Amino acid sequence: MAIDTATGKEAPAEISSERVKDIFSTIAKKYERFNAISSFGAYKMWLAGMMKQAPISANDDVLDIAGGTGDVSFTVARAKHPRHIQCTDLVNEMLDVARAHYADGAADGVPVDFEVVDAQEIPYADASYDAITMAYGIRNMPDRPRALSEMYRVLKPGGSLVCLEFSTPPNAVWRALYNFYLKHLIPFWGGLITGDRDGFVYLSKSIKAFPNQQGLARMMEDAGFTDVTWKNYTGGIAAVHVAKKPE
Repeated sequence: MAIDTATGKEAPAEISSERVKDIFSTIAKKYERFNAISSFGAYKMWLAGMMKQAPISANDDVLDIAGGTGDVSFTVARAKHPRHIQCTDLVNEMLDVARAHYADGAADGVPVDFEVVDAQEIPYADASYDAITMAYGIRNMPDRPRALSEMYRVLKPGGSLVCLEFSTPPNAVWRALYNFYLKHLIPFWGGLITGDRDGFVYLSKSIKAFPNQQGLARMMEDAGFTDVTWKNYTGGIAAVHVAKKPE
């Protein structure tokens, strides 16, 4: 079932897909600056946590979904030195930034290829990747069950999906402060840094409408994944889920 990712309610997939393309193609060159400022640098800690949990080794072929400007791909390259990384995103302008970083040596010698891919229709063969990484991606996909099924399909048996996503702080006080931050400060910082305040109003709404940690784990299990675990960061503002495809 496709939804409007801003509300979580049923809607044609095109509404959300086109919105995401419009927003991220516009802000691509300023996206990294926004991430750094709006998270007060915490996103680096979240990426480091993601690497600690990611079962990726030197012989692995890694697929990075919603790879954007390459943050996750290049972090994987430097931390894990896999055989190859396929960095994909729905928005070519985001990948253009990643390509420029790659040309500057951001991958530490690890081969990385870049391709525009809709994760709800992955154009790769069954069982072709040892691991899949994804940060801030599944939340922007209108047909999440289909996307997770596609990721399951292209993973090799025994492979892992490692997903960093905004989530729900369990503590009520922290949750209330976070909701205030989402509603008021995310659009403020977004407008100030990129000039696209409306785009960040959407991002704020999409985070609020996204399932909590248990909800995302259930979606992964419904797609066939097992041994789903998660770890909270910054009081549950972000969480890293790891899910296995059975042997």
